[in-house]
Amino acid sequence: MIAAAQGVRADAANDAGSRVVRIALIGISLLFLTLILIVPVIAVLGHAFADGLDVYLAAITSPETLSAVRLTLTTAAIVVPINTVFGVAAAWAIAKFDFRGKHLLVTLIDLPFSVSPVIAGLVFVLLFGAQGRLGPWLDAHDISIVFAFPGIVLATLLVTFPYVARELIPVMQMQGREAEEAAISLGANGWTTFFRVTLPSIRWALLYGIILCNARAMGEFGAVAVVSGHIRGLTTTMPLHVEILYNEYDLTGAFAVASLLMLLALLTMIAKTTIEHYGLTRRRRLPHIPRGPKRNDPGISA
Repeated sequence: MIAAAQGVRADAANDAGSRVVRIALIGISLLFLTLILIVPVIAVLGHAFADGLDVYLAAITSPETLSAVRLTLTTAAIVVPINTVFGVAAAWAIAKFDFRGKHLLVTLIDLPFSVSPVIAGLVFVLLFGAQGRLGPWLDAHDISIVFAFPGIVLATLLVTFPYVARELIPVMQMQGREAEEAAISLGANGWTTFFRVTLPSIRWALLYGIILCNARAMGEFGAVAVVSGHIRGLTTTMPLHVEILYNEYDLTGAFAVASLLMLLALLTMIAKTTIEHYGLTRRRRLPHIPRGPKRNDPGISA
């Protein structure tokens, strides 16, 4: 009885200690989020509406702001589908096939994560600029890439292309090749196998990667700042427009445009959370089917 009572007291002490640690960790996390996220959001909204609603509306409806919004959304509308196609193709090749140079391809996909966006933009300037490798030829044919819309698209493509692929590769590798091999053995061709077998199983990861790619495309600053030339009303995206307004001491206008970017980020976060929740709910409803051991067979034929 004495030993049992001592055991109960020890368990109670352990539970109390665990509760204290849990509360402390939650408190530290909330404090960090408050200082890093909530306080800046409140500061942005406070400065944006500091001079009243009329001034705020005038700032976000000015021709320069509307041009920056159009340029940002147009760039994202071009970049995201291209990176989606590339990401799916790269993930399919890496996860489902064995080929020489696979590790090199994975390394190249991860390269934008380790290279500064400013350096990425500078590469395009050195390549397509007036003094670059292809600059004289482009100028002779009246083609503008640097300090024009094509350069902004190329720079955004470079810094955002890993996001879809990096979300899909681990998911496809975890799923293995059994389902695709079974479809091929039943007579399905490569495209039918992809659309009927592979794509339904990766749709949530694909949507998640698209959302992350879109968020980065709309918020990219470094690479775009190098290749855009900061031509107001023509090559200034929303982040660049915020910088221009802030440097001109138009704080209300700068924070008003920043609030639009914050709204887009909030919508992106809501979409991400909704997709994660819906995908988790769907996975819980599906019956668990144990998988057999993975084989080391070569990749299936496309």
